[in-house]
Amino acid sequence: MKRLLTLLAACLLATALQAQYRNPVEELDDSETVRSLKEHVATLSAAQMEGRKAGSEGEAMAADYMESRLKEFGLDILPAGSTFQVAGADTLTSRNVVAYLQGWDKALNNHYIVIGARMDNLGADTYTVNGEVVNRIYYGANGNASGMALLLELARKLSLSRALLRRSVLFVGFGASAQTFAGSWYFLNRAFAADADKIDAMVNLDILGMAENGFYAFTSSNEDLNTVVKTLQGELLPIQAQLTLQAPYPGDQIVFYDKEIPSVLFTTGRYPEHNTGRDTYGIVDFEGMERELEYIYSYVQELCNGRKPLFRNTETKKADDMPSDVYAYSDVDVKPQFLNSSDPRTFMERWVYPYLKYPKYAADNGIQGRVLVEFIVDEKGEVRDARVVRGIHTSLDEEALRVVSASPKWRPGRHRGKKVKVAITVSVEFRLEKDKGKFGINGTIIK
Repeated sequence: MKRLLTLLAACLLATALQAQYRNPVEELDDSETVRSLKEHVATLSAAQMEGRKAGSEGEAMAADYMESRLKEFGLDILPAGSTFQVAGADTLTSRNVVAYLQGWDKALNNHYIVIGARMDNLGADTYTVNGEVVNRIYYGANGNASGMALLLELARKLSLSRALLRRSVLFVGFGASAQTFAGSWYFLNRAFAADADKIDAMVNLDILGMAENGFYAFTSSNEDLNTVVKTLQGELLPIQAQLTLQAPYPGDQIVFYDKEIPSVLFTTGRYPEHNTGRDTYGIVDFEGMERELEYIYSYVQELCNGRKPLFRNTETKKADDMPSDVYAYSDVDVKPQFLNSSDPRTFMERWVYPYLKYPKYAADNGIQGRVLVEFIVDEKGEVRDARVVRGIHTSLDEEALRVVSASPKWRPGRHRGKKVKVAITVSVEFRLEKDKGKFGINGTIIK
């Protein structure tokens, strides 16, 4: 009898825990990343969180979960995540969670890329059905347990490759942001105000659980952030972000934009269950989130290792620099050809990479990344005026320029039947493969 009672108590306890936290539904073919994403979303959108309303116990539990997992991944938790109050009809207390991942470059690791995701949602309320009061929870699985889950897995992934990051990264879970962006405002204007000018860019992760609806990057038309999107279009990534000119909805990136910090919002956009009680674990596309993670990981690496993005373009860009008789690659009727191919990837595969040498200094110091090189193919097919548009390190920049400038002749481009000068931009990638005891070099065309 005693054993039966013990077994019954255990069953009741398991049932209670399942009611508090939705157990992730794992499939046999789930990857480790998908299993982790499911765990995060299931926990953060659990009934016990009661919709994570700003200032609530549920929001505090979400913050505790974020902090514990970031610590587990080896990141340092900063005091910049201290609590703050939001005044109003009812003053509420909330808090941010801020974790730090240091970059390797002594000249750049006191500059930061902020990756943020809001932690709160609408909470819970009641309504009446046939005279009975019904409790409704706004679980917020897609909005924004999905963004928090991606932030956590991005932190895990970047922590494993921290030796490849020149700038440092701050991972921030924003409290009290769903309505007033109070968490992001407090972070920038109070907790991190002394070093806010060292934030080179901000990446906001909000509503990312429905990749089948599209995967969007909103940059407020920032040219440098758009260039990163265009660079990655040449990469063999499982998903590509689509640039959008209109904000899908307000997000924490607005606060950074107001401080003139280049900011990008990654999102899968609005969806029918948005801000309803139907925004539950079951609607989330976790395989799609895994694909998004790969893309955002590559995007953040570009921000950490490339030139600082400009908020407004005070520099003279290619279109203004180039003489009036130079055409863009996309604008000519007949593209320049290298070895009878109008696809510049042939130039990369048949000329650039076979002759590119990894500079010893860069290899010894773990320096890698992409160098964007622009050059002109003139009316005679000669390559001239090669220059670095976006560099990484002097040694890599010079090597990329050396090989591109030494190119054999091309077949010149034509426009309206006439041979013309054509500008081409290529991405020369230097990649170390330390696990194999060697380096690899790879790259793609971006224009």
